[in-house]
Amino acid sequence: MSLQNKPATALPLEKQWSAKESWRLFGIMAEFVEGTERLDSIQPAVSIFGSARTDANHPHYKLTEQIARQLSDAGFSVISGGGPGVMEAANKGAYYGSSPSIGLNIQLPHEQRRNPYQDISQSFRHFFARKYMFVKFATAYVVMPGGFGTLDELMEALTLVQTGKTRKMPIILVCSDFWRGLIDWFRNVLIAENCISPEDMDLIQIIDEPQEVVSAIFKHYETRGFQPSSEEREIQLNL
Repeated sequence: MSLQNKPATALPLEKQWSAKESWRLFGIMAEFVEGTERLDSIQPAVSIFGSARTDANHPHYKLTEQIARQLSDAGFSVISGGGPGVMEAANKGAYYGSSPSIGLNIQLPHEQRRNPYQDISQSFRHFFARKYMFVKFATAYVVMPGGFGTLDELMEALTLVQTGKTRKMPIILVCSDFWRGLIDWFRNVLIAENCISPEDMDLIQIIDEPQEVVSAIFKHYETRGFQPSSEEREIQLNL
């Protein structure tokens, strides 16, 4: 058999996976670059989180829409996960307000579908690239009732602020009845077991009224402005 007719030898399975992993890194880099470029001009912005399963007739949906509309009319862009439920309510409220509505969509096997109320829509394959955008461009977090994904975002925000990996910002829980059990557990278990410090509870605000949410964010920034300082920008480079 001549060299020209010799059949190609398939790469071993481990090398195939290694090659795929290498190309995957370029896809991750592209998500960071494209997301950063598209969102760089939206400041100031508020990230809103909550359940994808909340029906449009549910009080949580309607409350989220009210909060997002008031934030938008107050000059804040609103960032949500871009999907249904509370995410849709957040985008919808902002969409009909004065400031941009941004959806950071994630590709999932189920549940996630893009809602139609987005002035800027950006899709992600990787959760960590998407979560980076929520933190980097937020001046505040508003956390509505939700499930594992919402809790994941809340805990990430608390951890980053607590450890100084991002600037201190308002982290506001809405619907006190929903969050009471978790807050009690923080106080009665985490603090009691010395897993967190009592002052860590100061990172969280619980507010139920839309206008009070807006006022709390303005109050936090009234002496310093919304743009991060040079030191805070440096910190965010190491998120």
